Amino acid sequence: MARILAVSSGGGHWEQLMLLRGAFSSHDVIYANTIEGLAEKSGVAQATLIADCNRDHPIDNLRCARDLLGVVNRLRPHIVVTTGAAPGLLALVIGKMFGAKVIWVDSVANSERLSLSGKIARQVADLHLTQWEHLAQDSRTEYLGGLL
Repeated sequence: MARILAVSSGGGHWEQLMLLRGAFSSHDVIYANTIEGLAEKSGVAQATLIADCNRDHPIDNLRCARDLLGVVNRLRPHIVVTTGAAPGLLALVIGKMFGAKVIWVDSVANSERLSLSGKIARQVADLHLTQWEHLAQDSRTEYLGGLL
């Protein structure tokens, strides 16, 4: 049984992560998100709160990275999976530093091009997925279908 850390920011990223729950059912999963009470509202028992961040607020990125370092160090996940955005990207980088396999699922909202975080994640992800077939035009990005 694999230990999985599933990370996302709130809103649509979280909703898409929740659509992946069935794929993790036979594993030990802890979810990390950026909105207090969101996991409980979704019926997720094993969850932790991390600071939200984005490219416009560097201090928040440091807070989020600190939170994720603590979570990854404590859990030692075998796999880190995320639907984005910036908190998910930080989770991938930190997970990779700790030897985890890392999976990025770019948001369905990015129909014309990969998100900025998605483009960066492509450099570190063991599996980099898009939900739009026409965006899987290089060997680093795969299309396996959409979540919505």
